[in-house]
Amino acid sequence: MFPFLGAAQLYFQMAHRLFRSQHKPAMPNNTPFKTIALIGRTDAPRIGELLALLAKRIQQDGFEVVFEANTARVINLAADDNLTRSPILTLTEIGHRADVAIVLGGDGTMLGVSRQLAPYGTPLIGINHGRLGFITDISISEMQQVIPTMLAGDFAREERALLEARIMRAGAPIYHALAFNDVVVNRSGFSGMVELRVQVNGCFMYEQRSDGLIVATPTGSTAYALSSHGPILHPQLGGIVLVPIAPHALSNRPIVLPDHSEIAIQITSGRDVNVNFDMQSFSALELEDTIEVRRSNHTVPFLHPPTYSYYATLRSKLHWSEPPSYGSNPNVY
Repeated sequence: MFPFLGAAQLYFQMAHRLFRSQHKPAMPNNTPFKTIALIGRTDAPRIGELLALLAKRIQQDGFEVVFEANTARVINLAADDNLTRSPILTLTEIGHRADVAIVLGGDGTMLGVSRQLAPYGTPLIGINHGRLGFITDISISEMQQVIPTMLAGDFAREERALLEARIMRAGAPIYHALAFNDVVVNRSGFSGMVELRVQVNGCFMYEQRSDGLIVATPTGSTAYALSSHGPILHPQLGGIVLVPIAPHALSNRPIVLPDHSEIAIQITSGRDVNVNFDMQSFSALELEDTIEVRRSNHTVPFLHPPTYSYYATLRSKLHWSEPPSYGSNPNVY
């Protein structure tokens, strides 16, 4: 634990007990699901049409379909009696009720859903309706064929790590959040460099002047951290990567830490400094504030098609050279 926190450690402990009490037991690979939640990026083109098409296909196979509340607003439920009878739930209710959630959107949509459903252990299937699709790996063109097969129990499951962070001010926690990709401390666009003091497991590591610091999960290592010259970590690798953003000293290099590390980042100089969580929520920081980051007790269960290959994803999304042809299964290597 953080040795310099004192009674504030109780804050994390209470949150952990609450989250653990909501977590559902994992389902074996060969157990068909019963209740399927559909969640969509509501401003995406043809989203209502695509979700309705997918919902009808799932219902034909005998599954119960539930819709996330905002998603339901973009679907013409009245056009089909079966869809009209489908429950409309909040994400919290989906966490309690659904056996699996299918997310139709981009990586940003999946990031937000992942954080909110992580306390419930709800498995996620991602269909890409965005730009990159690093963590939404099923294409729209193949969803009608792939999804029924996966819901019947033929899928590859993996657990992705999360970070949890809190902001300490004058010895007391003022903000707490989860991050699936990264926790980023950075300056605003018009301020100067920020000076940060970094400790790991209570031991001083360094002070640095830079535009900021990225603390990333293995999943997040291919996001902002990669564009700042950080290393790629395989999602199943236990590690946390620290990547300086435009450091003043070129000797300030990225470093990969064990995933049990507890990281404390203190703001020692600078103005207009913020901390972002997956670039979707943020909090303004003051001098002497400390951001404490560690791996969360929660993981995000991802379900992939049985032929899924992380290396094929890297080749496709990062435009790496393709290997020689290996017959009908290019994902072997």
